[in-house]
Amino acid sequence: MNSIKQFLGRWKNDFDFKTLTASFNSLAVTVLFALYNGFLGVYHASLWHGTICVYYLILSALRGLIVLSEKRIAGSAREAEARRRVYVISAVMLFILNVSLVVPVSLLVLLQKPVALSLIPAIAMATYTTYKIVMASVNLKRRTRSENRLVRLLRMINFIDALVSILTLQNTLIMVNMKDESNRMLSLTAVTSAAIMLAVLALSIAALRKGIMSLKRKE
Repeated sequence: MNSIKQFLGRWKNDFDFKTLTASFNSLAVTVLFALYNGFLGVYHASLWHGTICVYYLILSALRGLIVLSEKRIAGSAREAEARRRVYVISAVMLFILNVSLVVPVSLLVLLQKPVALSLIPAIAMATYTTYKIVMASVNLKRRTRSENRLVRLLRMINFIDALVSILTLQNTLIMVNMKDESNRMLSLTAVTSAAIMLAVLALSIAALRKGIMSLKRKE
């Protein structure tokens, strides 16, 4: 009982601990979502779902790398240097990963409708996406509370994850509502996808720039 109270107390008061724990726990959900898309990709021969599966698997691995690295280097003799190195590696991986979004975004803009889905998956996806966006936005604003660069990067990754989920939701809604192969949705998907892609790349570049500058300063 005391251990539970200590955990809850630390969860409530320790912002870094809360971020790291929540990020580690969300790995399971993200991996399941990735595997679900992987199943759809194989079963329906869908390139869209296949690329989304790979994206989320690598994103999960990136989260895991940051959380496990932080656990390993916390309190070590060269903690600041090790944390800075992990940050730079993670920022580079994040940038490359988000550049790879050009494939699913292109498929979305071209209205490559891979699978016919019912309304229930669309409602579930909309609810989950809304929750992720709200929580990620609130937590991104709060990330300045932490002096740990890896915690701040995790918060940014969570926000990027929420933005990417908008793409998957948009694709799901198109699959549910489009009854023909017309291009009536082309303009809308092009604009929204481009806006999300630019936002994701901007955040990735900002993280990478901070990492490079920290190496130069050797702070």
